[in-house]
Amino acid sequence: MGKKQKKKKLPVLFIGICVIPTVVLTLIFKIYPTVNTLIMSFTDANLLGSGTFVGLHNYTYMFQDKYFILALKNTVKLLAVVSVVTIAFSLILAFILTQSRLREAGIYRTILYIPNVISLSVVAVIWAFVFNARMGIVNSFLDSVGLGMLKRDWLGDSNTALWCIGVVMIWQAVGYYMIMHIAAIDGISQEIYEAAIIDGAGKVRQLLSITVPLIKNIIGRTFILAISGTLGMSLSLAKVMTGGGPNGASSVLTYYMFQQGMMQGNFGYAMAITVFTLIMSLGLSFLTEAITEKE
Repeated sequence: MGKKQKKKKLPVLFIGICVIPTVVLTLIFKIYPTVNTLIMSFTDANLLGSGTFVGLHNYTYMFQDKYFILALKNTVKLLAVVSVVTIAFSLILAFILTQSRLREAGIYRTILYIPNVISLSVVAVIWAFVFNARMGIVNSFLDSVGLGMLKRDWLGDSNTALWCIGVVMIWQAVGYYMIMHIAAIDGISQEIYEAAIIDGAGKVRQLLSITVPLIKNIIGRTFILAISGTLGMSLSLAKVMTGGGPNGASSVLTYYMFQQGMMQGNFGYAMAITVFTLIMSLGLSFLTEAITEKE
């Protein structure tokens, strides 16, 4: 009996050894920072100390802060446009590469995926040069095709700065979601497409009537990832490319949070913005999940 009990204890001990480090690391690097962020959001913490409890003041002040409102509007614009366009483009590209039977499909997949493996800071610097007013590729191209009247300071114009960041987000992320959609489309039986072709369905009809309905749940998952990805990328791109300017025209919630916390030392307020951003992100994710899971 003693030997049997030891044999039973060994797997439990082994599992404990494997699980405990993960639990400890999760508590230290995820749970504790999250709880601490929530606690700090109710204080006026700054560079000089932990601050005092101020209740909901930070949260109520948010909606009186015109720069926060502007950052929120910009973030919503990016989420509404960039997430949708990225998923739409990635789905179309995935459909083309799986159904057009191109010989070079593997090469195209690699080329389109490459931007995703480049450091985001490097991407931001490269595109800042692309949109540069004096020597940028965009303005040079417009000059070369006789459209010089359309030239502008793309990153210095309040009407275009935010959308320049959006273009970079789409360029950087579309290949990543394309690979996910390719994997999903590969799981659809080719017999379904062959039957559709026999019935006279064109490529657009096949995409809308076969591909989209059959991988609807996958599209929902990738859209959720695109929402979080857009929020995540917005900080680095806004910081490097525009600095939130001009006059907050390209400021987003994550950059405004960084600005308040790391540049102005208003850690309590910055943490409140962080909590708000997290809640908004989770709410959008749950909404997307509910819509895509609905029959």
